[in-house]
Amino acid sequence: MSYSVLNTKKILDVVKYRWVWLSLSFILLFPGILAMFWSMYKYPNHSPLLVGIDFTGGTIVQYAVDKKVSTDDVAKIRGKLYDKGIDSPVIQVLSTNEAGSNSEIKDIISIKTQAEAETSDNAEADSMHAQIIDNITEAVTAYYPNAALEQESFVGPVLGKQLFVNSMIAVSLALLAIVIYLTMRFHFEFAIAACLALFHDVLFVVGVFSILGLVYGVHVDSLFVTAILTVLGFSVHDTIVVFDRIRENLKFYSKKATYDELVNASVNQTLARSINTSFTTLITLCALYFFGGVTTKDFVLVMILGIAIGTYSSIFFASTLVALWNDITEAKKAKAAV
Repeated sequence: MSYSVLNTKKILDVVKYRWVWLSLSFILLFPGILAMFWSMYKYPNHSPLLVGIDFTGGTIVQYAVDKKVSTDDVAKIRGKLYDKGIDSPVIQVLSTNEAGSNSEIKDIISIKTQAEAETSDNAEADSMHAQIIDNITEAVTAYYPNAALEQESFVGPVLGKQLFVNSMIAVSLALLAIVIYLTMRFHFEFAIAACLALFHDVLFVVGVFSILGLVYGVHVDSLFVTAILTVLGFSVHDTIVVFDRIRENLKFYSKKATYDELVNASVNQTLARSINTSFTTLITLCALYFFGGVTTKDFVLVMILGIAIGTYSSIFFASTLVALWNDITEAKKAKAAV
């Protein structure tokens, strides 16, 4: 007898090759995990990521210059900052999107410094901050006389730690709310699989940024946490669509087809929707990444990575975990019945 759910055009057999997908997930996550452990060993604060001044406290200034900044000039500016007593400055050159235009701004030099010792005297703190800005300005204008100060910001060490704690609380509460919702709406095994898929997605994105921090000095800030929360929402939404279809098929066809067949059929029924939704979103994000402002590039990159890995995990990771859980449960029942 033929049933409509089994007549679904099967593009993927996710259950049959479950160990291939799980092995691929391991391959994707392993370099990032190694980078995080190495970062925890390398960085003084033992963080798995190179955190920015939003979380550590410090000063960030940006200067617009009228000529391209060379690697040698960056080294000279760093040496000048060392001479002025500024330790471990992070210097980045942000290329503008004005290439080929008549704009006088060719590059933007971004300089980040660690926070000075905390003081309760506001006047003294303001004086220290002003002195840091003056020292940085002198170092930059020594090689770029026409450099214009475009932006400056300062975060104290205490406020930075508080922002970090609040960010971790926000992520934890979001995950807890997702777990509660999924447990109420689906069976327990669905909730566990979805949570593992979310952890899989976040671990991948954090791992990539850990590598970027080690190789290119990319810092993470409060926008990174915002992007991670957005990725969590998108990823769990995609997973719920697949799980909803599995649940509906189990309700009507559980006695007419095997569990693995129903999971495969459900994934293939939602495959086009998942890919189309993610692909159109990625087109927009790629446009923002390549043609948007430099200040949002890292945020958009988190979104691109998160949505791409979230689509993969919804199709290949979460669904195979549900099928694997059922196989283990059935094996235990069969063993107990003997």
